[in-house]
Amino acid sequence: MNHPTSHFVGLFFLFTVATAVAATTEKSAAPPWNLRQLSKALQTHPAPGFETNGVRAVFFDGLPWQGRPTRVFAFIGVPEHKRGEKVPGMVLVHGGGGTAFANWVKRWNDRGYAAIAMDTCGAVPRGSYGKWQRHDAGGPPGWGGFNQINEPIQDQWTYHAVADAVLAHSLLRSMPDVDNTRIGLTGISWGGYLTCIIAGVDDRFRFATPVYGCGFLGDNSAWLKNFEQMGKETAAKWLKLWDPSRYLPRAKMPMLWVTGTNDFAYPFDSLQKSYRLPPGKRTLCIRVRMPHGHGPAGEGPEEIRALADSILKKGKPLARITAQGCKGDETWATFESKTKIAKAELNFTKDTGVWQKRLWETTPASLDPARRRVTAAVPAGATVFYLNLFDEQGLVVSTEHIELK
Repeated sequence: MNHPTSHFVGLFFLFTVATAVAATTEKSAAPPWNLRQLSKALQTHPAPGFETNGVRAVFFDGLPWQGRPTRVFAFIGVPEHKRGEKVPGMVLVHGGGGTAFANWVKRWNDRGYAAIAMDTCGAVPRGSYGKWQRHDAGGPPGWGGFNQINEPIQDQWTYHAVADAVLAHSLLRSMPDVDNTRIGLTGISWGGYLTCIIAGVDDRFRFATPVYGCGFLGDNSAWLKNFEQMGKETAAKWLKLWDPSRYLPRAKMPMLWVTGTNDFAYPFDSLQKSYRLPPGKRTLCIRVRMPHGHGPAGEGPEEIRALADSILKKGKPLARITAQGCKGDETWATFESKTKIAKAELNFTKDTGVWQKRLWETTPASLDPARRRVTAAVPAGATVFYLNLFDEQGLVVSTEHIELK
């Protein structure tokens, strides 16, 4: 859908604008991963002492790093099911400072899904958040791999982290109790960043849900200082290789984008540019000031479960925005939904400048269920706004945001 949107131009460094443009113009380049190789059956190894909550712990063979073999730690869980039944599955990609989380696997097991959560930084879940213990056969440490950019591509963090997730997918698909045609993908923060890339690399996934993460990191993300320190040419090299904007146009599966208006790491405008790239169906779930993190914040949104159920279990789908626009000082949207839409709201800000610091306000919107239409008056002075629709279960879907000059 095309909507009347003016593009906010921030006070970015000129080189970051140039490198962001370079990243988007290189979208057609072939990914450096060999999907055929990553799709082969994996060798697993015991990981004694890590099993918990009925979740199994293993190591599986990763790709070589600096000329030596690697192993990747993972938690795997399968829900109770009838004999001979095959269950759907989920691949879970943790965020910065995280590791493989058994509780995340258990959350999906309780929902009736097999799940695998792998560590993407050569560590095991022993230690504390951000200080997990590395193991002898681990791959490159995270995050972002900014200081690894001049090393061979096959020795850099993003290359290995994406490969680890694709290999974990292959492992889950090989399990006899898992239906390999019904597997989804979700990741949080840096894991959301990785999910955007993985979705463009591994087309075996039925859907993908990045939480917070998106592309266009060279525009105004939390990592601008890293790019400044790298210098123009090196930053351009990193963005050309590893910015998700290069891979999102290849992601053809349905995608659900879950985030908040003031996310500290992935700004609102970069999110919009990112979700417009994939050619498949998209759904937005954007809450005002959504907290950033693992646990209930990033793992818990029920919209992710609802999307998984609708695609992998033939459950009821989330509501769908069919059109949106503005007429005078009124904004509107039309929708389709197989569940009752209980309320709608207009979220808006009158601020400009840094996205993370803007004050957002919320006002009720008018809902016309018969016409499947929602309208709201845009307050004077609003600079950005969007609509949220809530169904009777509290599940939210969002329109795109619109910026006013």
